[in-house]
Amino acid sequence: MMTTFWALVVLGVLIFVHELGHFLVARFFGVRVLVFSLGFGPRLGGWKDKTGTQYQVSAIPLGGYVKMLGEAHDDETPIAKEDLKYSFATQNVWQRFAIVFAGPAFNFVFAVVALIIAFMVGVGQTLPTVGAVTPDMPAAQAGMKAGDRITYIGDEPIDSWDKLSKTIKASDGSPLMFTIERENKAFQLTISPQVKEVPNIFGEMVKFPLIGIAPSNERRVVHHSIAEAIEMGVVQSWRMIDLTVTSIWKLLTRVVSPDQIGGPLMIAEMAGKTAEQGTSNLLFFMALISINLGILNLLPIPILDGGHLFFFLIEAIKGSPVSETVQGVASKVGMALLLLLMVYALKNDLMRLFS
Repeated sequence: MMTTFWALVVLGVLIFVHELGHFLVARFFGVRVLVFSLGFGPRLGGWKDKTGTQYQVSAIPLGGYVKMLGEAHDDETPIAKEDLKYSFATQNVWQRFAIVFAGPAFNFVFAVVALIIAFMVGVGQTLPTVGAVTPDMPAAQAGMKAGDRITYIGDEPIDSWDKLSKTIKASDGSPLMFTIERENKAFQLTISPQVKEVPNIFGEMVKFPLIGIAPSNERRVVHHSIAEAIEMGVVQSWRMIDLTVTSIWKLLTRVVSPDQIGGPLMIAEMAGKTAEQGTSNLLFFMALISINLGILNLLPIPILDGGHLFFFLIEAIKGSPVSETVQGVASKVGMALLLLLMVYALKNDLMRLFS
């Protein structure tokens, strides 16, 4: 039950943020918004404001939409002459581009904000304490033992396992001077990392300098100032964007198996688990899903925001809109591709669930 609750919270917030981007920029340009819906399908409830916008929650919580006056798919009666200025279709191409782009853009902004809050709330950090030493590797040969605390590498203070790992990887195998604390005594060990082939997160074999140690379970919660949190939120958001784009490319080039694609059941499971691990973990997860949602929506697939943006770019270049016939056919193809992807992701979720 809690897993379902947190899944609805995560998806609901991210869908709301995405549609809010379209809504606010449309209103900024004076476009009349007819419907703001969280979810698809039959309307479960809602209200209408004094401008005529219908706000509603719909039955299928796997998306949402903002319906504007004068959209291409609008099947209403012809627009009155005095209302044409409020129509989406009568805005110039760059205004329409901005309205559509605002959805994914708000997903990226949300990710940055969520990460800033997470860093301020406090994030778990693995301490540079050795949990295990691999026999016949450089650390073991130099005399390092489980329980040792690494405090410096050269003149560089080491306060986390992440910094320790990055410093070793940056060495290119050159000798490093480790300052070790063991039983309240400090001493130094010179260790030359061994360059070995190991699988990265995509399963590709890459060469890394290693010394043969694993972390312990010692962790601490680190709270950051507003200035630090802003910087780290922006940097971490960029890392997530880079990872997501790289992952999509690895999927397209078959480096990563398409069996790794997850759907709503995987999101629900992960939302429940991260919520149990604390606020900052949940915010990190929501930031990652928000970035995924933003990037996927920017793919040039008809029916997604990226497909509309692609047509707007063509219109800007050629000076006239892409014909409604071409857009209609492309939208049907895009819908078919999207449905196939959703079915495939659901199949993967069910296979993981029952395996």
